[in-house]
Amino acid sequence: MKFEFRFPDIGEGIHEGSIMKWLVEEGDNIEEGESIVEIETDKVTTEIPSPRTGKVLELKFEEGDTVNVGDVFIIIDTIGDSLEEDTINEELEGKAEVIEEETAGVVGEVIASSEEIPASTEGQITVSEKSIKKKVLATPVARQMAKDLGVDITKVKGTGPNGRVMKEDIRKAKEEMAKVSVETKELSIETKKEIPMEGNIERIPLTRIRKTIAEQMSKSRFTIPHTTAMDEIDISQLVEFRNKHKEKLLDEDIKLTYLPFIIKAVVKVLKEYPEFNSSFDEENQELILKYFYHIGVATDTDRGLMVPVIRDADRKSVVDIAREIEDLSTRAKDNEIQIHELKGSTFSVTNYGSIGGLYGIPIINYPESAILGIGRIVKKPIVKDDEIVIAHVLPLSLSYDHRIIDGASGARFLNLLSQLLSDPEILLLKS
Repeated sequence: MKFEFRFPDIGEGIHEGSIMKWLVEEGDNIEEGESIVEIETDKVTTEIPSPRTGKVLELKFEEGDTVNVGDVFIIIDTIGDSLEEDTINEELEGKAEVIEEETAGVVGEVIASSEEIPASTEGQITVSEKSIKKKVLATPVARQMAKDLGVDITKVKGTGPNGRVMKEDIRKAKEEMAKVSVETKELSIETKKEIPMEGNIERIPLTRIRKTIAEQMSKSRFTIPHTTAMDEIDISQLVEFRNKHKEKLLDEDIKLTYLPFIIKAVVKVLKEYPEFNSSFDEENQELILKYFYHIGVATDTDRGLMVPVIRDADRKSVVDIAREIEDLSTRAKDNEIQIHELKGSTFSVTNYGSIGGLYGIPIINYPESAILGIGRIVKKPIVKDDEIVIAHVLPLSLSYDHRIIDGASGARFLNLLSQLLSDPEILLLKS
């Protein structure tokens, strides 16, 4: 029997995805649990397994298309279903029509039917960060139709009694959406035609992750007034300490870099200056201080910048942090990272020194209040105890939200960080 598989809600606020690659073709026999499609979301690429055993009848979307949660994207001929889904839908639709007319003034009326009807979502109000969705007069059937068609029912003007949203209202709203989509696409095509083309060019569509990065960077840059403090730190003792101990950890497959020491020092500084481990609630004009320390580590991957999160870094040793950095960054580069591992950071670090950079002006990972940029360690002459010596110098750039953090605080942050990193034994004793 025919089974219409709808794009499932994979959690973490994902509402849509792009089909990167179909792993099956029409006519293929598939087993329950077998991967059928590779989907790219705004965070990761994942494979969707088949919920049924059967034969692929139809692929509803092409590779590259965007699929919304709830869209039917593949039809499977299964064995053992008592009725085809379309037949069930038609029967329920007919019964629902009668009830709709009889209960025109009722919100959330139970539909009388001998078939098992999914529970109504009536009364389940979703509270967002900024507002509460308005109550809408509509039957469960109209709500389900809006959900299936991808129509926001709260934005539909009802023509029924007391402003009740009817099925025809949903259909008209969907037609308007389609019309706007076509007009937008035509305008885009015309705009492209108007751009003068000279020389050899190539147009490369942005991937979903790259679009997300662009949106997040724009939101951060144009929402948060950035300011950046820079400094150079003598970490000669840290270099000596790390070289002394790194070989001892090789047998445990632990790669001891400087980053775990820096993260450990950052956490100590965040405890002294909590405004750097905060976010700004613009709507309520409140500073939200966070007394937990989830450190995001910017990671360069083939698919774009990802920021895996080391949770509760204050409770972990330098060795624990080193092990976790290696694990998270490797899985991020291999596209095996999980969505929840990319969320919830309270402060971020970006290590452009690992690819040779000295200084940069990092953009804050919104909605955090600060980010630390780490440059390449270089040997250079400095004045120490009135003598010129060769030292290992670490360049740092600290970007922070100037609405809630003053310039003096930025200097204090780097000063304390310098004290901790210049003497690793003090760092470990105080951590």
